[in-house]
Amino acid sequence: MRISLALPREALSIPVVRRVVGDSLRGLGVADDCVADILVAASEACTNVIQHARATGDYEVTGHVDEDGCSLTVTDWGRGPRPAPRDPGVLSESGRGIRIMRALVDDLSIDSSPDRGTVVHLQKRLTWQDEAPVGSLERRLMHSAG
Repeated sequence: MRISLALPREALSIPVVRRVVGDSLRGLGVADDCVADILVAASEACTNVIQHARATGDYEVTGHVDEDGCSLTVTDWGRGPRPAPRDPGVLSESGRGIRIMRALVDDLSIDSSPDRGTVVHLQKRLTWQDEAPVGSLERRLMHSAG
């Protein structure tokens, strides 16, 4: 399954991302705790676009789901990274979203460059509910293959 959303860079777009991605994953039979992790990580990535992209216009969320995992990409076309604060401290809000994303997904990468924007890649191995349609399809294909 593939998902592709072009969204305005405003806070009201985040619930749309959560709804589309969450409903899609639940519809496939992904376990609830796995869906929750992906949605929090995606929300953090989208929030970073809205707060830090330093650009107007849209941003994009794309995703790919197969039996092994979910890969989401959040892309903006802003002016790239800002210089990091010298010592943000443990209680600083800056950088917390990245730590949250890193804790919830199996792989996080961030590609950012001046005048090309930022691309956040989130990847997570999926766990499935017992009655997941993907598992049922896989069993039927295995049976028919002999």
